[in-house]
Amino acid sequence: MKPMGVKVRRLPGYVAIGLMIAFTALWTFWGVAEMYHEGWWGAWYNRLPYLIPGTACLLLTLAALAWPFVGGVLIVVIGIWSVWFFDFPKLLGLALALVGALLVVECFDRRRRRQAGMGPHPRWWLRNLGYLLAVVLPVIIAIGISVYMLPIVLTRVDDGDRSARRIAGNGVKLIWAPAGPGWNWRQPWGGYPSWHSLALYGHPPVGLGDKPGYGREVGVYASGDDMAATNLCRYLSADGLTLADAPQDMWRMPTTDEVVRSLGRHGENAGCAWQGEYREQTECTIQPDKESPLWATDQPVIYYWTADEYDDRRGYFVAYNGMVNATYKAGGNPRHGYRCVREP
Repeated sequence: MKPMGVKVRRLPGYVAIGLMIAFTALWTFWGVAEMYHEGWWGAWYNRLPYLIPGTACLLLTLAALAWPFVGGVLIVVIGIWSVWFFDFPKLLGLALALVGALLVVECFDRRRRRQAGMGPHPRWWLRNLGYLLAVVLPVIIAIGISVYMLPIVLTRVDDGDRSARRIAGNGVKLIWAPAGPGWNWRQPWGGYPSWHSLALYGHPPVGLGDKPGYGREVGVYASGDDMAATNLCRYLSADGLTLADAPQDMWRMPTTDEVVRSLGRHGENAGCAWQGEYREQTECTIQPDKESPLWATDQPVIYYWTADEYDDRRGYFVAYNGMVNATYKAGGNPRHGYRCVREP
């Protein structure tokens, strides 16, 4: 039986490796789930970035198991670097650095064990338990998520029709804008207009540029009144293909309730209803998905901005799966799009 002192000295190594395996499992869960949720569009390589965090954690864990000193020092550097150079939660960065320090301690204790004539465990599975857990656990997580999500994403319906579409059902009947400035108008920087930019489109000077008296510098953002008065959709031509210099008042931004009630799957309305709550997973009769005619599966957009504001800084958006949330009005990225509507 091993002396108690040896078991205590091995505790830092057990804790460090256990935490690294846990980090790998968590990042694998996040990465694979997000890959299916927001990364499943267009070319196959659009999905690869979501697998990087989990893969990086796995490689660090394997390095720490094989070479605890090298792996520990590398993890310490990454932890400190993430806190110093990025907007990374300091507690998480420091925790990562602590894990690296524990691995360095394990390196010196491993050397003492070798000098004392203590070899690895004779049973293969116990001798390689760390490697097995580090690899098998993420694989099980990835397979489990894939078994659930792959049948959904592989059976998505997209008829390829990007013209104006009439969507009726669940108490809502609207025409949704065709491809062009009224539907996910991608900007040169790669993202889409923010809630703030959409609301202030008609505010002089007309366009998506900066507006005097608004913006992060002055801490003033577009309001619900601005969205009603100067939103981009008001300037959309009757055919939905061009933007005019003056309001045409043919199109408008949809409300949160209208987007939710228009969600569907496989050509059937999903029967979703929003209860008016912030950050709500709406109740639906069937699970909605990212499908035509409401969504474009070849685009990264999985959220639509709505005409509603939550407060002075946040505007509402709806996800293709029925989740309603609100975020920074001036935020714009490849996942937040919009689509104008008009009455039939």
